[in-house]
Amino acid sequence: MRHNAHIMMARTQITLQAEMQRRARQRASELGVSLAEYFRRLVARDLARPKAKVEVDGIFDLGSSGGSDIAKNKRSMIAASLDVLGGRRRRP
Repeated sequence: MRHNAHIMMARTQITLQAEMQRRARQRASELGVSLAEYFRRLVARDLARPKAKVEVDGIFDLGSSGGSDIAKNKRSMIAASLDVLGGRRRRP
């Protein structure tokens, strides 16, 4: 017996609050489908949704740097962090 991968099903059990189950059954009935088909459609629709594009410029201008210039002061900032974290002294 051969099965097509597209028609193979896996059984899943879920637990719903009684009111949610009642409403889901009612909605499935309105659509003229079984509760299982209603859930399959919901899952298929959710999984088919394209992923939202994240705009890179969304990470800029989130706050103030307080006037710091990391590109210019990177070495001294790292050295100061090491001094605080490990009690190390900066090399001259």
